Amino acid sequence: MSGHHRDHGHDHGHSHVHTDNQKVLLISFLMITAYMIVEAVGGVITNSLALLSDAGHMLSDSFALAIALLAFMFGAKAVSTGKTYGYRRFEILAAVLNGITLIGISVYIFYEAMERFTNPPEVATFGMLVISAAGLLINVLVAWFMMRGSDTKNNLNMRGAYLHVLSDMLGSIGAIAAALAMMFFGWAWADPLASVIVAALVLRSGYYVTKSSLHVLMEGTPIHIDLNKIVEAIKRVDGVNGVHDVHIWSITSSMNALTAHIVVDGDKTIYETEAILQTIEHMLEHQGIAHATLQAESERHAHDSSILCAAKVNRPDTDAHAHRHHG
Repeated sequence: MSGHHRDHGHDHGHSHVHTDNQKVLLISFLMITAYMIVEAVGGVITNSLALLSDAGHMLSDSFALAIALLAFMFGAKAVSTGKTYGYRRFEILAAVLNGITLIGISVYIFYEAMERFTNPPEVATFGMLVISAAGLLINVLVAWFMMRGSDTKNNLNMRGAYLHVLSDMLGSIGAIAAALAMMFFGWAWADPLASVIVAALVLRSGYYVTKSSLHVLMEGTPIHIDLNKIVEAIKRVDGVNGVHDVHIWSITSSMNALTAHIVVDGDKTIYETEAILQTIEHMLEHQGIAHATLQAESERHAHDSSILCAAKVNRPDTDAHAHRHHG
């Protein structure tokens, strides 16, 4: 039996995207945080819950951006013998924290809004309109900047931060609409209604960011990768007689890993077997799996041949030496 491992990392390209993401995050963070303070003060002065909830959303944006920035800084730390993947997972922990914070903020806004529906206070509508319009402008600018300069498609943290900014944009539109409704029609309920809509958006993005992050932490198969298709593709490689004990997971967003046992003819040389494994790795790279560890076995292998690992986990105190599993 021979084990074979290759990690096809495109380090240069990755670090370039990494630096771009970091730069975009820093500028976006400074813009959002500065305006969040303006909006929070404006919300208190004008007595608008819609503005305050939008500021709350901006606070969560600012928090998301700060965590994402920290994640990139930690994620770039070198690997060590204690942490063989470095701090890449920090990004996912950051995304979970970010999602849970969003859910908490939305619950608080719902609670505040219920109070205001029954007893609507006086709101300084003109000030509210000016501040929310400026908020919308800032959000549009930041969203455009993020779309242009960073990887919002593949990077979970960047996508989380980008989603915050997008739903925040809708929050500003809600606050503008509420201000206009109160100015022209005197609808006092428009302010808490706008804040409830913002809270629903906050809750939705919080739910999705938390769900995606927990999927990664639970070592789930990456959403865009079909395990069965990967297995079929491996089986089609010339010289492969079978494949079993397959595991596919994400180390962090845009970094997927795979381990598998590959069955080949026992009379093949090590060189021939290596050539087969290299062909598989090359194919996997095109399927979005850059980090593959493959174990070659002959047709006489003593493992269960099911695709997924069916090994029972022994309790550490039950005759561990007698039941040693050789892999």
